[in-house]
Amino acid sequence: MNQKNMNIPISSQGTNVSAILTDPENATAMVVMAHGAGAGMTHPFMESVAALMYARNLAVLRFNFPYMDEGKKRPDPMKKAVSVIDEVIRFAGSEFDYPLFAGGKSYGGRMTSWAIAENPDLPVHGLIFWGFPLHAPGKPSSERAEHLKSLPLPMLFLQGTRDTLANPELLTPLIKEIPNASLFMEEGADHSFHVLKRSGRTDKEVLLNISNKVAAWIGNRL
Repeated sequence: MNQKNMNIPISSQGTNVSAILTDPENATAMVVMAHGAGAGMTHPFMESVAALMYARNLAVLRFNFPYMDEGKKRPDPMKKAVSVIDEVIRFAGSEFDYPLFAGGKSYGGRMTSWAIAENPDLPVHGLIFWGFPLHAPGKPSSERAEHLKSLPLPMLFLQGTRDTLANPELLTPLIKEIPNASLFMEEGADHSFHVLKRSGRTDKEVLLNISNKVAAWIGNRL
């Protein structure tokens, strides 16, 4: 797999963030993918998604938020995270001649949606959410997604039916209110797309399934 470690300048923060590019020879598009709150760009989930996208001729640019590069556990405030995503997307748009899609795992996807909401001129063709964190565990609410209703971009939500951060009874009707939004529910998967052994399925099979959905969804928008 053609993989390259990079540093991306973030002028608004006066620093760089580390990044990893996986870039297949015949790539048709690029996904700028932000990590979740508790794990960086080298987490096995992020590595697996990048490899599966690579096998489907999709380039992936993963990056760390500053707090992760600094070894901190507390995520960056939204304003800082949004400014970083803004600059990473603009960097990707200037450095690579690919149609761009953006999103991320949990916190990373949510912050990316805010980056698009605050900067609608970003060169992105669609948003992809691997487990959108609709609410805190045990506190059902849809307030975190209200801003999505005003976004003009196509969106793909990949969620597990056992996700405690996205009650299906709240998420499903919400998606119907968002223009150009699609929802794929993975039966038996939790917020990390982990399935129980008694389900008769494996986590690898789940990731393969959702990666096929992502590739098909992107392909329909090119």
